[in-house]
Amino acid sequence: MPADVAIVGYGRTPYSRAKPGERVYTVDEYIAWAADLALQKAGMSKNDFNDQGLGVAHAEAAHTVNWSASVAETLGISPQVLIRADQGGASASAMLIRATALIRAGIIDRALIVGADTPLSIPSAAPGLPLSPERTRGPYWDFQGPFGVMGATAQFALVQMRYQHQFKLASEQLGKIAVTTRHHASLNPEAIYRKPITMQEYLDSRVLSDPIRLLDCVPIVNGGLAYIVTSAKTARTLTTKPVYLKGFGEANNYYHGSRTLPDVTTTGFAKAAPQALAMAGVKHTDIDFFEPYDDYPFVVMMTIEDWGFCRKGEGGRFVEERNLRFDGDFPLSTDGGQLSGGQPGGAIGGFMPLIEVVTQLRGEAGARQVRNAAIGASCGFGGIPYGRPGRSCVSLIFGAEA
Repeated sequence: MPADVAIVGYGRTPYSRAKPGERVYTVDEYIAWAADLALQKAGMSKNDFNDQGLGVAHAEAAHTVNWSASVAETLGISPQVLIRADQGGASASAMLIRATALIRAGIIDRALIVGADTPLSIPSAAPGLPLSPERTRGPYWDFQGPFGVMGATAQFALVQMRYQHQFKLASEQLGKIAVTTRHHASLNPEAIYRKPITMQEYLDSRVLSDPIRLLDCVPIVNGGLAYIVTSAKTARTLTTKPVYLKGFGEANNYYHGSRTLPDVTTTGFAKAAPQALAMAGVKHTDIDFFEPYDDYPFVVMMTIEDWGFCRKGEGGRFVEERNLRFDGDFPLSTDGGQLSGGQPGGAIGGFMPLIEVVTQLRGEAGARQVRNAAIGASCGFGGIPYGRPGRSCVSLIFGAEA
C-alpha cells in the first residue's frame, strides 16, 4: 500500500494505581493531558484540528450517547468528523484504519485520536470490573456469569486450559514473556511496575484461575493516551521522523472453523495478520520488533502463532528458543507492555502497542531502544466472546521510511 499516512505525535500521561493520597484525575482531565502531550510532540495546536478529525475511544467511566462530541467540547475544537471506537483493546488500532480511509478520501487531512479511562475510580462490582451493559445481559450473562466466570482472567483461563489440552505448553515458556516484559518495564520510566521479577517468582505467584497466575495478569491503572495521524504530505512538514502506516488487517467476531464448534485456540489475527503483511509487502523476517496486545502472556503466545511467526501449537517452543529482549533476535513488548506498564481500562490499553512502535521507529525509546529499527508491528485485541478468544483483532505494520 502507498505510505500516504503517518503518525507525527503521541502522548501518554503518567499512570496511577489510585493509591490513598494520590490525586485523582477525571477521564476528561486525562484526555486533555494526553492530547496536549501529543500536540507538543507534533508541534501542533488544538486549532489545527478544527474542521479535521477527532477519534475517541470508549471509556467505561464516561459512557454516554454523545461521548465523542462531548470530548470535542471539552478539548475546545470543532472537528468535521468524529471517529468513535468501542472495540475494547482494538479501539486505538481500529480508529487508525478509519482515519486512514478518511485521509485517503480527501475528507480530512489529519486526526487527533484520544482515549482515557479511570477504572479504579468508579463504582464497580470489584476494582477494575465496571458494571458495563455487556456484563449484565446478552451472551456473557446468559452463558458465563451464572457459572462464576466473572472477568477476563476466568475467561482466558478456560481458553488456555483448552490449548494445553491440545498442545504442549510449559509454565516456564509463558513465564519468559512475563519476566521479559518486566525487564523492559525496568528500563521504561513510565511503566507502573519497574522492579524486575525472576522466573521462580513468576512460578511461585499464586494461581487465580487455573492455570492463570497472578503474574500472568495485567495491572489495571488510570491514565490517558493519544496520537496524531496526518497525510504523509503534511507529516513531512511537521517532523523529520514521521512513522508511516504500511499495512493493516482487521477481523471482528472471527470464527476459526465451524460456527457451532469453533477452534477456541485461534484468534482473528489468523485472518488480519496476513492481510497486513500482504498490504505492507513485507515478510515475517522483515519485522524488527513486535508489539502485541499483552494483557496475558498466553494471549501474546497465541498472537505470535496466529501472525504466522510459527505454526499453531509451536508458540511455547518459539518463545523458549528466542531472545525476547529489546536487544535480542525477537524484541517483544519493548516498553514493558500492559503486563508491567499497566492497562488504563480495557478500551485504552490498546493505544500502548501502537505508541511503542512509533516511539521505537522514531528512535525515542531510550534505554530500551531496538537497534536499527526500521519496521515494527503492533496489535489491537478487544473483547472475549463466548466460546472464542477475541472479538476484534487488528494487525498493523509501520515503517520509518515511506
